[in-house]
Amino acid sequence: MSSAQPARRAWTYRDLVALPDDCLRHELIDGEHFVSPSPNTAHQTISKRLFVALNNYVDSHRAGEVLYAPFDVKLSMFTVLVPDLVYFTADRYARVVNDKHATAAPDLVVEILSPGSRRRDKGRKRAVYDREGAREYWLVDPDVQSVTVLRRPPAGAGLTDVSVLTLAKDDSLESPLFPGLEIPLRKVFPAA
Repeated sequence: MSSAQPARRAWTYRDLVALPDDCLRHELIDGEHFVSPSPNTAHQTISKRLFVALNNYVDSHRAGEVLYAPFDVKLSMFTVLVPDLVYFTADRYARVVNDKHATAAPDLVVEILSPGSRRRDKGRKRAVYDREGAREYWLVDPDVQSVTVLRRPPAGAGLTDVSVLTLAKDDSLESPLFPGLEIPLRKVFPAA
């Protein structure tokens, strides 16, 4: 008697759009389906604060678009991600964003870690954004009030750990994508 299990069918973008709206976040990574519950209050507060800071800068500099979840980044029929925040330069936005989703990796991806997504955000999603050419990836950790900034060096290597910024050290977020912008982490994380 064989103990082999039948191969599971890979999920596609078509399967995702056929799902009923259940207020959950559905993603595909290489055909594997993941579901995440709605985010908690701290997550939403952090997302709002980062969006406002980035969007104010981008609007005043006419530097592209910042979008927040839920927004699909459809990298293939088998890989569709829903990051917490994304930023596209104006040129890239015009080329890769349509009325339904993005068709390529954003310039910046921001993921706010939660218990249900922590391993996936740090592992598989990081690998996808790396292979798809995201220029920066920020992993925001509400539990330890830190932000890990991964950046693609100009030489074209993959995303590398640039720094881990913490509220305890009174650090601020800065990026070559937003010259002159400084976001103090005390303005990102809700008061404890």
